[in-house]
Amino acid sequence: MFYRPQEGHGLPHNPFNAIVSPRPIGWISTRDAAGANNLAPYSFFNAVAYVPPQVMFASTSAKPDRDDTKDSVANIRETGVFCVNIVEYEMRNVMNASSEGLAREVDEFEHAGIAPTPCREIDCARVTGAPAALECRMTQIVKIEGAHNFVVFGEVVGVHMRDDTLINGRFDVTTFNPLSRMGYRDYTKVSEVFELSRPDD
Repeated sequence: MFYRPQEGHGLPHNPFNAIVSPRPIGWISTRDAAGANNLAPYSFFNAVAYVPPQVMFASTSAKPDRDDTKDSVANIRETGVFCVNIVEYEMRNVMNASSEGLAREVDEFEHAGIAPTPCREIDCARVTGAPAALECRMTQIVKIEGAHNFVVFGEVVGVHMRDDTLINGRFDVTTFNPLSRMGYRDYTKVSEVFELSRPDD
């Protein structure tokens, strides 16, 4: 099968997200200029550079009370900071609860029953007990093609790793099984890994 996206795929559901998968989930915590917390998961998320370490996430829709975007991007515009919380399999239900489209004044930490912990380098909360969290200073927000598509880039200025994730000096994802997004309403978890040496190692 071949299709041109602008002409449609003719399938019951859009296959694009299923093709580009699995995708890590960036559970983005922000705080607005008045000090109100926000927490939302984004599956258009990844690391993009080593030195300095940088990450990105993309927001692709808008809320009626935020004009052209969602709370996360709006808050980052105001404050210039955000935190990426890594989602473990055991947190799948509270992560999902935080994805509900809520009014801007609603604190998703409270709504989903998640305890916030202060970040150290930025004025923002992070998810208590998350296997890892990346404190970030926004470097740029890029508007891309599409009505509400924004890509947020940030430099990582602080890294939290839960003590039980470090095995023999390595961050071991099998200690917590990262949750990953597939297509449609499907998710998966990382429960085993294997190693490949590069030809020039």
